[in-house]
Amino acid sequence: MSKIRTTRNRSAGPADATARAVAGFLDAQQQVFDRYRVKAEHRFVMPTIGGCAQVLVAGEGPPLPMVIGGTVPAAFWAPLMAKLPGHTLYAIELPGFGLTDPVRYHHTTLRRTAVAFLGGVLEALGLDDCQVVSNSMGARWSTWLSADQPGRIRSEVMIGCPAHILGTTAPAPMRLASVPGLGRALVSLPKPSAKGVEQMLRAVGEDPNGLAEIRDVLVAAQRIPTYSASMLGLMRAVMRWTRLRPEVELTADQLRQIRHPVRLIWGEQDPFGSVETGRRATELIPEVDFHAVPGGHAPWFHHADLVAGLTGEFLDTHAGGGRR
Repeated sequence: MSKIRTTRNRSAGPADATARAVAGFLDAQQQVFDRYRVKAEHRFVMPTIGGCAQVLVAGEGPPLPMVIGGTVPAAFWAPLMAKLPGHTLYAIELPGFGLTDPVRYHHTTLRRTAVAFLGGVLEALGLDDCQVVSNSMGARWSTWLSADQPGRIRSEVMIGCPAHILGTTAPAPMRLASVPGLGRALVSLPKPSAKGVEQMLRAVGEDPNGLAEIRDVLVAAQRIPTYSASMLGLMRAVMRWTRLRPEVELTADQLRQIRHPVRLIWGEQDPFGSVETGRRATELIPEVDFHAVPGGHAPWFHHADLVAGLTGEFLDTHAGGGRR
């Protein structure tokens, strides 16, 4: 059981406020799955670093971990999960977001943190040599895992621009969070709100219309007391004074070293990286194909059928092997 879910008591105070925030998040998370008609349960597993990790589990069939990007909960995958039958889906969120316990993010240890966390979650789930779907920072972490623990990932669908690929970076509001003092003010002064999250969705190239439940679950996640520190910590670990730290860049040499098959599904309006960047990546990854689709950094929000079709086709092509 996650430590954050056990901080309830009868007296008013920080623990009581945390309990209310977690209860609100759980309700919002369920609303997302009700909206997209996904029958999911949330489990907590203990990786080899940090506390407990929330994993959302749905469906039946071969296992398919889905690693969401940083600062957002795993429930963001729900529109796509609804369109991927024939798999046991494991939606994984990064530490400090949703109900996954936080870790200390630091640029000197971020890679070790990523590999220990993601590898530990897969081990706790009994998964090895598996197919993976990833997004943004989740794709960056899976690439580190694949490089440091060869054979853990058999094939992968990366949806949206992988974080920091070929020198790309985050939109300006997220980069500003890496500035000492200013970043803390940016995340602590405005209270989490529907309007703020809608602005964030637009900033990542996605239209918030029709995404009320997605919006609300992120508002609820931002109300959990550990969220702000985790968001600031992650931004400062990957950027310094709005500039990308070189040790986190997904470089051309690193792309050449990816040994598992990859499908890149890239939103045509993705502000994290242009379609041209995606096409450059296809010239470097040894076994890869590329598909530009409508949408921004999370193109499955409004184009779930298209993204699911491309994802399922690739998974079927590279099915077989692995163990559960």
